[in-house]
Amino acid sequence: MEIHWKNEAEPRLRIRQKGEVCWLTYPQLDACGLVCHGFTTRLGGVSEGMWSSMNLSFTRGDRAECVQENYRRIADAIGFSVDKIVCSDQTHTTNVAVVTAERCGEGVLRPRAWSDVDGMVTDVPGVVLATFYADCVPLYFVDTVHRAIGLSHSGWRGTVGQIGAVTLQKMHDEYGTDPADVLAAIGPSICRDCYEVSEDVIEQFRAAYGQEYWPRLFYEKPDGKYQLDLWEACRVTLLNAGIRPEHLSLPNLCTCCNPELLFSHRASRGKRGNLAAFLCITDM
Repeated sequence: MEIHWKNEAEPRLRIRQKGEVCWLTYPQLDACGLVCHGFTTRLGGVSEGMWSSMNLSFTRGDRAECVQENYRRIADAIGFSVDKIVCSDQTHTTNVAVVTAERCGEGVLRPRAWSDVDGMVTDVPGVVLATFYADCVPLYFVDTVHRAIGLSHSGWRGTVGQIGAVTLQKMHDEYGTDPADVLAAIGPSICRDCYEVSEDVIEQFRAAYGQEYWPRLFYEKPDGKYQLDLWEACRVTLLNAGIRPEHLSLPNLCTCCNPELLFSHRASRGKRGNLAAFLCITDM
């Protein structure tokens, strides 16, 4: 399968495979030796039809037994236990929850005890944070000094609300995290070329980001619509929050440009499953 990278000159994610299961990792996070992580593709699951084949959502009409098997397969491939997963409950908020070991299994093996959670942080080894995507932006955070992690879902509303900065603040409050020590990554998601929005969305970005950033964040088209760059908005947020440029990995891979490899809400017009981002501190 041909993969359409956005910029041949920029670093790429690492493609991993075990059997038929294929997922993506960031070389910088791999190299730190502290975490196990991955971003899933559509490949290697058992779901069929519009959910084919590695769908990780129980709420989009797929058969539950297929989703359970997909979780088993991806956990085995990346290297963690299904019963250690803790799932977000994404509603495009900037709510970030602290995760303890007592929540393990929530969202996969048993119901979640929370709602309206788009970001999670933990310092507990072995706890696997999981968030879900089909064009929105995954944000990974690894505090290499305090051995803490964060994982957040940043759609356009979360990006306006700067959930990346909110997540870093939560890590600081809970674990003493200094953003200068954090390795961060912006995950595969929709690129500016594919992401058309209306002026009411742009007005919120104008309010959230200084005018000096506007030329890089969006441009207006003759029909009055705009093309919006969520990657750049997240990059600006993270750098302004104190992430060092050399510690920030960029996606270079658009979900909408690669609909055979990745689920995309825009490309499929809503007929799709969900991808997942996983992040956990390795047991040492």
